[in-house]
Amino acid sequence: MNPIPWSKILTFTPLDLGKLLLSAFIIVMVTKIQLFSDRLSALLIALPLTSLVAMIWMHSAKQSPERLANHAEGTFWFVLPTLPMFLILPWMLRNGWGFWTALLANCVLTVGFFWVTVILLRRFGIDLMPK
Repeated sequence: MNPIPWSKILTFTPLDLGKLLLSAFIIVMVTKIQLFSDRLSALLIALPLTSLVAMIWMHSAKQSPERLANHAEGTFWFVLPTLPMFLILPWMLRNGWGFWTALLANCVLTVGFFWVTVILLRRFGIDLMPK
């Protein structure tokens, strides 16, 4: 794995500010919609809005089709270990777990599910975390 180019990551341009504002606007709008409709906000969050917006930004930055394809494929595999959280967290909350305790437990579980996914997929030639 290549070293992370922090100087490039932490350098912001006016275009980056526009991306930030639009992306934040989407998240704020979904949380506002949640005030009157849990189901509609859940549907909007379930849509891969963040990934789609990120791929649009990647395409506008002239990233190669291969990088876009890698991003889309990686997103698919990385979503799988997060899915149990959306069943376990509600169960915990409905069974008396405090929010922060349940959230922390689900974060730990998700990290575990993530590494199990990485190990299992390596056996099938899919390496999500190349060395």
